[in-house]
Amino acid sequence: MLDRALVFLDLETTGAAAYADRITEIGLVEVDKGEQVGEWSSLVNPERPLPPLIESLTGITDAMLAKAPTFAELAEGLYQRLAGKTLVAHNARFDFGFLQSEFRRVGLKFAPEVLCTVRLSRRLYPQERRHNLDSLIERHGLSCDNRHRALADARVLWGFTQRIHQDLETSEIRKAVADQLKKPQLPPGLPADLPERIPEGPGVYAFFSQGNMALHVGKSMNLRARVLSHFSGDRRPAWRACADIARVEWEAAAGELGMQIRHMHWLQRLQPLYNSKPSRFLS
Repeated sequence: MLDRALVFLDLETTGAAAYADRITEIGLVEVDKGEQVGEWSSLVNPERPLPPLIESLTGITDAMLAKAPTFAELAEGLYQRLAGKTLVAHNARFDFGFLQSEFRRVGLKFAPEVLCTVRLSRRLYPQERRHNLDSLIERHGLSCDNRHRALADARVLWGFTQRIHQDLETSEIRKAVADQLKKPQLPPGLPADLPERIPEGPGVYAFFSQGNMALHVGKSMNLRARVLSHFSGDRRPAWRACADIARVEWEAAAGELGMQIRHMHWLQRLQPLYNSKPSRFLS
């Protein structure tokens, strides 16, 4: 893991949905071949009021953000700072999803290698039940001087990475990292550009067999990440055989409620082979 250029990233945001919410703070710790080479952080004006719960959690206020730069003003410099580096974040799908959405709004495609320290902790410490950031701080004796602020939390991730290299065999860490960075292996019948075609917002999806039978119907607040997760990672569903999947369909939704309603209708209409039957369908 320490043989490459890394950026440990944490974000604060106005909420949990990358397609609708916005970034309020970015914190980065830059590491090259095992040595910290820099830090950077900035508040980000989300151009909307902060929810009271977020303000209470982070200590960031509307007044603090009023004079902060917008993401559009930071985008070009941030994009160059991240270029060619592996992004490391806790629950990385969240942070990566927000960054990708923000870059897309200003016309930039962002597709780095991404490492998730939640997944890394689960893989390297399977005997532990909890892998949230507070649990890592307590378990590994890490320090955090300003929890729920972006740069302080990014420093924790760098500290965690240093600690695992002290405690574990390098070969064990290297294998866990390599497995996480494996590219999705799509079934031969699916188009190579499928990852670029699937949207990242909420919606439903279905896998179909060569004989046009619906195999599985799913839903997610991030369609692309969820669909691709079926073809990569450590936890593939037991039913999934690559050769059986010949087609993927999806439908975007406006939000979580629309996603749930569409999911029920798709289950009712398609009767997928490998979904458990819900107790009640929508009529």
